[in-house]
Amino acid sequence: MDLFTPLELPGGTTLPNRLAKAAMEESLAAQPGQLPDDRVERLYARWARGGAGLLITGNVMVDRRALTAPGTIVLDADSPLEPFRRWARAASEGGGQVWMQINHPGRQVGSDMPGTAWAPSAVGISLGRHTKRFARPTAMTEADIEATVTRFAVTAGRAEEAGFHGVQIHAAHGYLLSQFLSPLVNRRTDRWGGSLENRVRLLTEVVAAVRAEVSAGFAIGIKLNAADFQRGGFDIEEAGQVLALLGGLGVDLVELSGGSVESPATLGRTADRRTLEREAYFLSLAEGLLEAATVPLMLTGGIAGRATAERVLGRGVAVVGMASALALRPDLPARWRAGEDVRVSVPRLAWKDGDLAGAAVLALMRFQLSRLAQGREPRPTASPRWALTADSLRHRRRLRAYGAWLAREPAPH
Repeated sequence: MDLFTPLELPGGTTLPNRLAKAAMEESLAAQPGQLPDDRVERLYARWARGGAGLLITGNVMVDRRALTAPGTIVLDADSPLEPFRRWARAASEGGGQVWMQINHPGRQVGSDMPGTAWAPSAVGISLGRHTKRFARPTAMTEADIEATVTRFAVTAGRAEEAGFHGVQIHAAHGYLLSQFLSPLVNRRTDRWGGSLENRVRLLTEVVAAVRAEVSAGFAIGIKLNAADFQRGGFDIEEAGQVLALLGGLGVDLVELSGGSVESPATLGRTADRRTLEREAYFLSLAEGLLEAATVPLMLTGGIAGRATAERVLGRGVAVVGMASALALRPDLPARWRAGEDVRVSVPRLAWKDGDLAGAAVLALMRFQLSRLAQGREPRPTASPRWALTADSLRHRRRLRAYGAWLAREPAPH
């Protein structure tokens, strides 16, 4: 199968090719309001011209009280829609589709963040010397859970109204929906915890609520961990069972990834010390899930060369996702279509503090996105230490602005 063969999804919509820009948190929200602005428009127009058939945005928060970081965009019942309409138009310039990734961070919020830190159970993040960087979570009540389901549906409906072609519900990487799936974090004894049937309930109810809110032709994707890479956590066997459930719920595409802040598999490291491939980290796991899948699968994780992308497609995966590679070469799909055998070298840091190294790589990627958003070229040779320091300073400024806005504009009920 060629990378540039169109793909018709179960809901009837068609992706023009098999390459997708996977989600990366842009940290470019305009403040006050946590809104997309002209920087986000420039960034996505650049990717739209770059040739990917699908652009998935960085995670957009469904609850303004719960952000992964103070630079994150929010779309809730009270957000003005015009900035999102401009974003959708810019991201559609190349003729591909644009889906909004929608998310609730749950317990994966900083201890310096105002607002809420929720989890299925009051189980905090354990990260050694960095544990205190994260808030201690509160176990969600039944009312909290039901309100969160509604928030996902509201955000999806407003995304469709703004002109996006679909949403991707984030149920991976240790965020809230992933937390409910994990037996390590979800220790509830009610209908939301215990058996997998109960732990998956929040995800399936969110999907059902979103599908009821949007039109039949509006695409719904899921981002799901193939494994959490933690002993006793959500694993490949459970992932297979969840995949088998999703086909009957109106889901169009499932992206497989892995890990969490405690086990950063997307950065090539895992808490269970598993050895991951240098590229296409999760391909071997995905191969074990292809038979269970009742919807097309997308695979992301360390893909930066055409040969790797073609190998992934050849194994039966329907869509190849790329993230960091497109921060460094936003026109990579177009160059591949033109016959150029271009590949990108994505940095890894061999620092003694692996968590700090991971933070530096992410800061370096956000630096590249910021340059693209300014209409400039990426700078792959930038110092990771400098990027981490500059990112920390920006975080503090944004944190003050976000806190002031949240105090003035409480979340809608």
